[in-house]
Amino acid sequence: MLNSTHNVENPIFQKNFFNDFQAIIKKTGGAKDPQGKPIQIKEFSKCDFRTIFEHYEKLRAEKKAMSAAEKKAAKAEKDAAEAPYMYCMWDGRKQKVGNFRVEPPALFRGRGEHPKTGTVKTRVMPEQITINIGKDAPVPAPPEGHRWKEVRHDQEGTWLAMWQENVNGNYKYVMLAANSDVKGQSDYKKFEKARELKKHIDRIRKDYKKGLKDELMVNRQRATAVYLIDQFALRAGNEKGEDEADTVGCCSLKFEHVTLKPPNTVVFDFLGKDSIRYYDEVEVDPQVFKNLKIFKKPPKKEGDEIFDRLTTSALNKHLSSYMPGLTAKVFRTYNASYTMATLLKKMSATGTTPEKVKQYNDANREVAILCNHKRTVAAGHADQMEKLSDRVSKQPFITSYLILDQLAISRKQPI
Repeated sequence: MLNSTHNVENPIFQKNFFNDFQAIIKKTGGAKDPQGKPIQIKEFSKCDFRTIFEHYEKLRAEKKAMSAAEKKAAKAEKDAAEAPYMYCMWDGRKQKVGNFRVEPPALFRGRGEHPKTGTVKTRVMPEQITINIGKDAPVPAPPEGHRWKEVRHDQEGTWLAMWQENVNGNYKYVMLAANSDVKGQSDYKKFEKARELKKHIDRIRKDYKKGLKDELMVNRQRATAVYLIDQFALRAGNEKGEDEADTVGCCSLKFEHVTLKPPNTVVFDFLGKDSIRYYDEVEVDPQVFKNLKIFKKPPKKEGDEIFDRLTTSALNKHLSSYMPGLTAKVFRTYNASYTMATLLKKMSATGTTPEKVKQYNDANREVAILCNHKRTVAAGHADQMEKLSDRVSKQPFITSYLILDQLAISRKQPI
């Protein structure tokens, strides 16, 4: 990773890594020169990690050069080692476990411009892991010489094991696989809640349209936020700490994230969940445009929140008064499902299977656009596209050469 240009040239990555690197060196007895004399490591730029990098490149090359039989044998050995951990018994039924592996030590990258990128992710030890099993189930044996942090019998939770990672202090969980019964029940409840919203949506829309002109600014801000969440499937957004990536949702929109174009066009441009850019130019209700103009009035400037009198928790508390468990998130599920159902109704009942698959994929794509579902661009994407472009530009010459070659063969003459 340290030889990746994307990371090495990032000063935040360098600083965080070097701070942890120095701390680890100090903790393990300090750095020494070839003669064994203590030395100080003061500059990242003078560190050369090529030997370590070349070692792993060699291992990667050796793995790539393995024969088909060797790869098959290695896979069989890996599968045999993992087999005991792939399934569990849940209420008497065998269920597949999701990702049961604990992440190995590595350098944290994060998404987008994360302030902790480059921080060392330390090894997770058994003493940090809490196991969740049935009261009568035998406790899984920890690695020799170790013990579990705790063994719980939480019959309400759907996790099997958990631990706290050191970089952001987040808890990581081992859960059941996506195709397990429990996960299916969870998804079923999510969509049932969205179906329940259909019974209340007309009243909610009537209320927020009325609230757009409310004399109390806090109510006007809330009505405007619900309008944006409902009409454009914006996420609600949560407050972020200084040690978190500066991602944004509706309630945390700032002055610079919204551009107003009269008479009633609004341009949204911000980093949403997972630091994926949200950009959309939309027409809004004239009163919503007027409200946003008021919310951006001086002395507000760049960095100031547009909905400065509204929080996500306050918004969700208001929504729950219409329906138990209703949050801004349910609107996204409802609108995505409604859009999908509407598009599927328009599908032709006739046609070949590939044609029907295409229509379904087109409908799915429309829903993805509505929800701003995108993949992050890989660090090497630009280089890869440049290589593909180069291949495309050479294609006419290759085609011409093949045609000439074919003519020469047919005439039995050299070119």
